[in-house]
Formats: sequence, structure tokens, C-alpha cells
Amino acid sequence: MGGDEDLEINSGKAPDEDDFTEEKGNSEKNAIEEKRTRIDKELGAIRRRRTSDSGRRFPSGIEDWVLLSGIGYGILYFLTVFSLSTGVIGDNISESTWVDQKMSETPLDIAEEVCEDKADSPWIHIYLDNNALAIRMRGQNLPNGDPIINWTLVDGETELFLNTGETFADQTFFDFGDNASDIYKVYVRIDVYENIPSDQNLSNTTLVESISDFLDFEIVVEENSWSFLPWVDSEIKKEAKMTDSGPRPCWSNQDLGNWGIGLMLAELGGGRETAMLTGGAAGVPAWWMAFVSLSLSVFSLFLLYPVMYKVYHQDADDMLSHDHIKRVVRNSIQDSTEALGIKVRWSDYRYIERDLSIDILIPYENTESTLIAGSEIRHEILRTLLSELAIFRVFKPIQLTVKTVGETAAIDFETGIGMGVEDMSNRETNETGVGVGHVINDYSSFFRDLHVLSRVEDDVKKHLEVFFKGRKDIEMRMATVTNDDKMIFVSVLYRPTTRLPFFRFKKPNEDIRNAINDHLTRQLEDIIGERDLHIRARNQISTLADKSEVGRLEQKSVDSDRIVAVAKQEGFAGRMLQTKLFGDILSTVEYTANEKRDFINRWGFWGLIGFVWIPFMASGVLVGAMLGLLSRMKFLRVLWACLLGGSAASITWAYTAEGIVTVMHKYKLEILIPIAIAVFIGMAILHMRSTKARRQAELFEDELFTIFHDDVEGSGE
Repeated sequence: MGGDEDLEINSGKAPDEDDFTEEKGNSEKNAIEEKRTRIDKELGAIRRRRTSDSGRRFPSGIEDWVLLSGIGYGILYFLTVFSLSTGVIGDNISESTWVDQKMSETPLDIAEEVCEDKADSPWIHIYLDNNALAIRMRGQNLPNGDPIINWTLVDGETELFLNTGETFADQTFFDFGDNASDIYKVYVRIDVYENIPSDQNLSNTTLVESISDFLDFEIVVEENSWSFLPWVDSEIKKEAKMTDSGPRPCWSNQDLGNWGIGLMLAELGGGRETAMLTGGAAGVPAWWMAFVSLSLSVFSLFLLYPVMYKVYHQDADDMLSHDHIKRVVRNSIQDSTEALGIKVRWSDYRYIERDLSIDILIPYENTESTLIAGSEIRHEILRTLLSELAIFRVFKPIQLTVKTVGETAAIDFETGIGMGVEDMSNRETNETGVGVGHVINDYSSFFRDLHVLSRVEDDVKKHLEVFFKGRKDIEMRMATVTNDDKMIFVSVLYRPTTRLPFFRFKKPNEDIRNAINDHLTRQLEDIIGERDLHIRARNQISTLADKSEVGRLEQKSVDSDRIVAVAKQEGFAGRMLQTKLFGDILSTVEYTANEKRDFINRWGFWGLIGFVWIPFMASGVLVGAMLGLLSRMKFLRVLWACLLGGSAASITWAYTAEGIVTVMHKYKLEILIPIAIAVFIGMAILHMRSTKARRQAELFEDELFTIFHDDVEGSGE
């Protein structure tokens, strides 16, 4: 940005004042004026392109089709997972293991053996219960009849224990607490008979089904290697471990659906690492973990990135430079303050554009034309400024501070306190020659003017009543009319008559104000004449429509008046991004992306892939997309980079999680699994909180705010 333009903005001289001393010379003044004229012409051209109807329909650009693809995939994915989990698609499909069985036959399943499909045939589930020091056996999918479980425990070639025909049930167990450390094998057979008589004589009964299975396991006695930790039990423990588990059983569709929901919640709550370690510890197939994680990445990328692109992206011809933004802000402030009847002290005006926000300080003086409460000044200036910035698609947070200065600072136009005070030393000597400031004795003109002003007030109130009687949605609660020979100021307080007006009343204050202005202008054309008509309409009930004038607000604290505001974004995409949830997420993502922008500017496309892949964070694709936007990379390059990086991260974690868990079991590090999950969740929460706190601390930087006020107070002394 040019140094001369910086001087013009920060020195405080108004555009219509002499900005330069005679020593600077006419040539320098002309150069600045030419630059200012050029910027105004460029802004005018951009405004015409922004406000004209381009006729572009949805969908048209590639980003629109990507957005529709993301919505379609998201609907299909979530419907599939929830349908599998709830079982609404029928018992046959929910209990089927066909999908997992077919996937285990492909390279996508890293298990050495194809999973065993036991959904439609009887089988025996033999598993270890180390908490109870027991081996449990249970029959699955047994035919109708009376089952008998027979089992034999073998130590090498020695048969240690035999249980034959004594257990009339589909499940049983035996304790291994008294057995020594060694390698064992348990053989189990289940016989199902039609009807077993009360005397348990099986000679006259029919055998329906007989199935058998075995399990190799080892009993070990060891001291916990983590006993030095205060919360870990230090006593010697006995446990059994499978030495040959055989092929894993195939997972049913309903089990996959249940774990699909669980993995999604784990990834959203603690990141991709948490989800994958949790699934790996539970034995969830790696291909399913990769599918769930990759689907979340695709859905979030294809849904949010096109929305971010449509809101933040600008063509090269429409991008505003720092000088352009300065000029828009300056012109908007000048127009709004003139309309409000206040005079800006440009010598103390301050403007600073930072990476996070635009900070503005406006010191102003009240004038005889000021007919608005001091508490409303910032709101009115901010509303006008944000509407201008929205046209040029500048959505950087605005931190606006207004401060009354000068002799009229004590005037309150809401209550009238301080009004009517005039410096009597400026009055001329009266016609009788009495001393300075003496009041003239002839009051005839005063009462004549008072009568005229009173008649204007009565006429305005009468037509206001007519206006509100013709409206069924609002009613007038109070009206104040102030007028003189230059201006008529009307302040109206109204209330919606609809039920639940906060949600249902859709008309903002601006629409009501314009309607009142049009009505009074038509009906009181003769009375208004050459005077300016100023209307102020205020809703007694704050509604969502009123709040929509500002896109998003951030406050330093609940009891602080320090706020930043963002211009309102139009359309469904803009409104969605400015909700509390997405607004907080995207502001944090944008802050993180700004911190990493130098990295992407240096390494480009491949650097973006690495950035999304290496952090192993669920939000990596969103941060990567924002980085691509800030670096002005093309839409498809950013999309492909984030898609490749996110896919690599999902696949890497899904197929290494089971190996990580296996290594932990091998080296007696099982205690680290829940600790690692808790650490990852804590790191994700702390990362988001610390980033948000750093952003807010930088956004509401007290040093800058203090300098602003010190400058104004110092110049006013």
C-alpha cells in the first residue's frame, strides 16, 4: 500500500479538508487526488459487477456440483450406517455377514485368513474370561432341541479333565485358576437331541446335530510391568492367552453399523487417532474403519469446502487491495456520520488493518443536527459499514470504537439532558444596546414559531396513527417528533402483534422505517417542504430479523462492550457459515490456516497433501481447504490435495491401528491403550481451546485498544 494513502487515512484529515500543508507542494497533492480518484473508479466498477444480476443459476460451476455430490454422499452414507445399526432393513440383512466375508477375500482386509462365516450354521464360541479366570463355551445358531456340552482339557498329550454328558445347556464354563502355567488345548462338543427324558437316558432319543471345536491357549503368571504407577494393581496375576485364534468370525451388518456410529462419534470427539485405536482394540475390521474415517473426510470436504469457496473466493478483478478497503471504510463512515448529524474529528481518526480484523476508532462531536442517542451511534455506523463491506465481500471482523469528544460530549439525545445549552458569548448585542448575551424582550416570533412546530408535530403523529391502523402486523407504542426549520426527526417505538414475534416476525427495522418514511413523505409533502425527514424506528421486541443486520458477533466477555462484527453473508451457505457452531469452527480454522500459510506458499500442491496427511487430525481437510483458499490455489487442486491427504491419513491409521494394539498386547502395554485414547481426546480438546484462546487474545488486543483511547484523550486535553 502506498505511503501517501496511509498518511491520508491515518492523519485524520477529512476528504473535503486541506490534507496537505503548502510545503508539500501541489504536485504531491495532485498525485494523491489522482490515486484517490482511480481507487473510487475501481470501487465503482466492482460495485456494479457485485450488485448487477449476473443470471447465474445453481448449479453452474464445478463447486456447485461438488457440493451436491457431498450432500448426496452424506445422505447415502448416514442412511446406510443408521439403517444397518437400527435393523430397520430386516433381520435377514442385519444379521448377514456376506459383506464382511466378501471384503475379507480382497486385499482390503489385511488378515492372513478369510473370516469365517458362521451366520447360518451352528458353531461354538469359545473365549477367555480372565476376570473370572474361566474358559467360557457357548453354542450359537443351535437347532431346536436339548443341547449337551461335552469338553476335555488336554495338557500336551495328557488328558487332564473330562466332562461328558453332564451339562444340559447351550453354554458353560470351567475355572483355570488352579491350573499351572503351561500350554493347553480344550476340545468342546455339543450334541443336540430331540427330547431328553427325565431319567436322562439318551439311548431312546434322536440325535439332531453334533458339532465340535477346540481352542489352544496358554496360562501365564506374571507381575504387572506397570505396577510402579499408583493406579495400577501391583499383585501377581494369572491369565490365559490364545496361542492360535484361527480365522476371525465375520461381522454382521448390524455390528458394522453399530461400530460405524461409534467410530464417527469417537473421531468427531477426539480425532482420527482416537477412533482408530478404539476400533483396533475392539477388533473392528480395518477396511470398515478406513471406510468410516474416509467417508467423514469426504463428506466434510465436499460439503464445507465448496461453501467456503463460494463465500470467500473472489475473482482477481473483484479482489480489494488494502487501499480499496481503506477507501470503502472511509467513504462509508463519512456518509453515515453525515446522515446522523455528527462531526468526525478526523485528526484523531484511526484505522489499522490486521490479519485478524480491521480496527477503527471514530472520535466525533455532536452538532445541532444530532438527533440520535449516543448509545445508537456505533450501531448505526456499524450497520452501514457492514452493508458496504458485504457488497464487496469483505468478511473480516470489524472492531469499531466510537467516542464523543468536544464540548457537546455530555449531551444525551435520548433524554434531552444537555440540549439547549448555547454559548451566550457568541450572541450579538441586541438592538437596545444592552450588554453581550442579553435576551431580546420581543417573544412574538418565538411563540409564532412554537405554534408552527406544534402543528407539525400534531400532523406527523396523526398520520403515524393512520399508518399503524392500516397495518395488521405491528402497533405503535410511542412516538416522538422533533422539528425545526431544517429538519423533522421522528422516533417511533412499535411492537409486532403476531404470536411468538421473536421467531415469526420477519421484517427488520429498516423495512418498517422505509415504509414510515414513504407514507409521511406522501402525506406531508407540503409540511416537509425543503426540510430533511429523518425516521428512527425501533422494535420493542428484539427479533431474529433485527439481529440479521450483522452476520456474526464476537464479544470479549459477557460483561464487556468490546465486540467485533462480521458483515452478513447472503444465501443459505452464508447463513450456515455464520451460525455459532460453524462460525467458531471456521474462525479457528482460518486462524490456524493463516499461521501455516508460509508453509503452503513454499511447497504448494504437494505441501498441502503432506499437511493434511501428517497431522492425522479429523479437521485436517478443513484446515487444508482454508489454506488453499488463502493461498489462491485453484479449486480442483485444493480439492484433490485435501482428498488425497485425507484419504492417506484415514487409510494409514485404519491399517496400523490393529498392529499398534497387537504390539501393545505383545509387550504387556495394554494399559497404554485407554491412556493413549484419553491423551488424544485431551490433546484435541486442548488444541481447539488453546487456538481459540490465542485467536481471541490477539483479536481483542488490549494494547492497541489502549493506544487508541490514549491518542484521543491526549489530543482532547
